[in-house]
Amino acid sequence: MIIGTGIDLVDIPRFERTMSRTPRLMERLFAPTERGLRLPSLAARYAAKEALIKALGGSDGVHWTEMEIGSEESGKPYFRLSGSTADAVERRGITSLHLTMSHDAGFATAFVVAEGAPL
Repeated sequence: MIIGTGIDLVDIPRFERTMSRTPRLMERLFAPTERGLRLPSLAARYAAKEALIKALGGSDGVHWTEMEIGSEESGKPYFRLSGSTADAVERRGITSLHLTMSHDAGFATAFVVAEGAPL
């Protein structure tokens, strides 16, 4: 059963300006393993984290660096959740998260589907 969906769109040049003006955002928004990526990839990960918050119905108990995005060997992205963020997802009855991300033509986007068992 679908518990929630979320989508987000990021203007990459605006994201780059924001990251340049506020370098500490890198540490606040991204896990250490994500920080070395190119800015378009970071913008897509930012969109994914925003989309997850929307799929959850809010940000209570959610922390940015606890929402790490990894990639399978095939390139398929997935969430690696930890701490209170993993607990918040579990409390909402979510058993599976589906994620897709893309970036092109100055924009990055992400879509999340949160699934759980029927109540």
